[in-house]
This record gives sequence, C-alpha cells and structure tokens, in this order.
Amino acid sequence: MPWKDGDYPPSMKNLEPRVRRKAVEIANALLEEGYEEGRAIAIGTAKAEEWDDHHPADHSGSHKKK
Repeated sequence: MPWKDGDYPPSMKNLEPRVRRKAVEIANALLEEGYEEGRAIAIGTAKAEEWDDHHPADHSGSHKKK
C-alpha cells in the first residue's frame, strides 16, 4: 500500500515532517521494487534519517551531530 504525507505508517509519526516525507518517498519506491511493507518502512526510515544528517534543513553547511 503506497503512503502519502498525510497517510503514513504509525512508526513514522514522530519523525520531523521533512524526514517523514523522505521516508515515505523511499518506502514507496521500495514497495514498487517488491519489498515487504515492514522492510520498506524500516529501510525508508533509516535512509531518510541518514539523508537528513547529510542535508541539514538550515542550509548553513553544518551537519547535525547525534
């Protein structure tokens, strides 16, 4: 089942909106490639958080530290 920004898996509810949008985008692409929903969600979330670390929202050039 493909997701949208307003209709996403419950496990993504606590993600920042921009990270959630990216996670949904990645998870949907994985679903199209035949991944199971649970696996697509897990990978999408992890990759979106990794993407966020490398693409800070403030555009200052500094990266977030975990």
